[in-house]
Amino acid sequence: MATVAPMTGEPTSISLRERLQRQATRLWPCVFVYGALLVIAILAIHLPNAKDYVGADNDDAMRLVQVRDFLNGQSWFDLMQYRMGLGNGTLMHWSRLIDLPIATLIKLFGYVLPAQRAEAAALFVWPLSILVPSLWGMGLAGRRVGGVFGMHIALALTAFLLVASNRFLPGSIDHHNVQFALVAIMTAMLLDERHRPVSYAIAGFSAALAIAIGAETTPFVAGVCLIVSLAWAWDGKPFASAAKAFGLTLALSISLMFFGTVPPRLYSTVTCDNLSLGYYSLAAIGGGLLLFAAALASGMGRVMRFVVLGGVGATVAASALVIAPQCLRNPLSDLDPMLIDLWLNNIQEAQSFIASMRQAPYTIGFFYATGLFGIAVCIFRLFHADRVRIHLILLCLLGLSWAIAVVQIRGSTFSNQLAIFPLAMLIIDMRRVSNANRQNSAAALGYILTVLLSVASVWGLVGGFISSRVDNSQAELAAAKEKPSCNSAEAIAPLAYLPPGLVAAPSDMGVWILRFTRNRILSAPYHRNQGGMLTELHIGLATPTEAEAFIRGAGVTTLAFCRDYLQTREIARMKPDGLYAQLEKGNVPPYLLALPRPEGSPVQFFTYVPSGSR
Repeated sequence: MATVAPMTGEPTSISLRERLQRQATRLWPCVFVYGALLVIAILAIHLPNAKDYVGADNDDAMRLVQVRDFLNGQSWFDLMQYRMGLGNGTLMHWSRLIDLPIATLIKLFGYVLPAQRAEAAALFVWPLSILVPSLWGMGLAGRRVGGVFGMHIALALTAFLLVASNRFLPGSIDHHNVQFALVAIMTAMLLDERHRPVSYAIAGFSAALAIAIGAETTPFVAGVCLIVSLAWAWDGKPFASAAKAFGLTLALSISLMFFGTVPPRLYSTVTCDNLSLGYYSLAAIGGGLLLFAAALASGMGRVMRFVVLGGVGATVAASALVIAPQCLRNPLSDLDPMLIDLWLNNIQEAQSFIASMRQAPYTIGFFYATGLFGIAVCIFRLFHADRVRIHLILLCLLGLSWAIAVVQIRGSTFSNQLAIFPLAMLIIDMRRVSNANRQNSAAALGYILTVLLSVASVWGLVGGFISSRVDNSQAELAAAKEKPSCNSAEAIAPLAYLPPGLVAAPSDMGVWILRFTRNRILSAPYHRNQGGMLTELHIGLATPTEAEAFIRGAGVTTLAFCRDYLQTREIARMKPDGLYAQLEKGNVPPYLLALPRPEGSPVQFFTYVPSGSR
């Protein structure tokens, strides 16, 4: 119980229960509580079956290779991967802005741990640490749309979403987890109905950082810029400070990141898969023009403000057509058709809705249903003029993310994320209706169903259950996970006994060869390495006699064959007389000398012995 001061009658202390109740209304304590529970859940689910401290995705291993190169003295501005592809290597499109904190953690842990354990510790800490800004952004947005209860719903739904994701597992060091956090923060800032300049300055900085880290969020950032611009044109002076803060911060931040991360020799180069002159100029021009428009035209009438905004939009559009017209289409559209058929179409996150329906129909609910539910709720609310501004913002961002997901399934992460906010408001209303009439079983059932249908993982569990009943592929996938991996250190170990050379291996294996050995690789699954990937495909498709010409021409010293890869099996099926098909049958051409293979290893390595030296 609280005690009372004898003279004033004011309480001098509060009970533990009251203290906990007070903390439960504050954002940061809730973020740490939900974060701690989420970390425990992630570790409990995934750690017992973990076999490696690096994430299972190729991008996780590739990021580690890039970080190691950086720690070993490669320049901040030098993003060449010298051990990948034909010729002198492949220029990567990733940002040092992610390499830096990971490298810093490895360096710090290295003071007290051996090198490998320092890596493992850094890769354990980094993805889990990104949970904090992610939950903070989601919790803040939830509180801004639904109060304290909305904050708790948003945090709980986010926890359920992330525990089913592989983006925040220990070892997941690709940039997608940081992008999740930035999307959450930008959304929270736009939902500030008091239009505080600091919120929009944070949104502008987050937008610039998102562009600098990866091009995947560029459409989302464009949507954020459009929302801020339209809000200024509609509101005028009451929104002027927010618009100026956003425009100024975006222009300054993108300039800082451009000149701070792009090599001077590439200042005039336009690339569409990373921060370059194209995205920099458009963001800087758009942010600068919005700043001047808000400073000079906020006192005009609404019609004139929209005219001014139209001029800003036309200038940005004209700049895009002049500076970076190639970036107005999919950067992967220039891929060789063979790479599209044998590589891109087999990457799940790059598949469209139609391809997913055809290949994995039971996953559709997890990737699309929650976002579609959120869109429907926003439209319903707008039809009934309910919290119009909030639902317009959410509909714009959610609709854009869901449309991207229809084209490429990777966008579903953001649509599932953004659907949390309109669904949180719906859950609050359904709870209010249910509590108002506790005898109404229909209201209670509606409330429960709303909660269940708002959790993407529920859709995934239902799809998985149906799939397990009607599709044998799940059992095949489970059995495949138990088999030795072609990417493991044990499978790649035979390369350690050879002098470093150029290895021709399936693209999904290439990154792991970089990680575990000092060899160069011909192929890895990155669109900038088209030459190396195509050469490896031609080696597998060509007859053994023709394949030697490709091997000799590329300078390959070692060939790796693993029939467990889908791409390898597809090549063997397409060309029964090709090299991979012949190796699958045990027919080894005389120029390939088989190396001793560890027992149970799925990989067979061959050294190339030129015809003239036999």
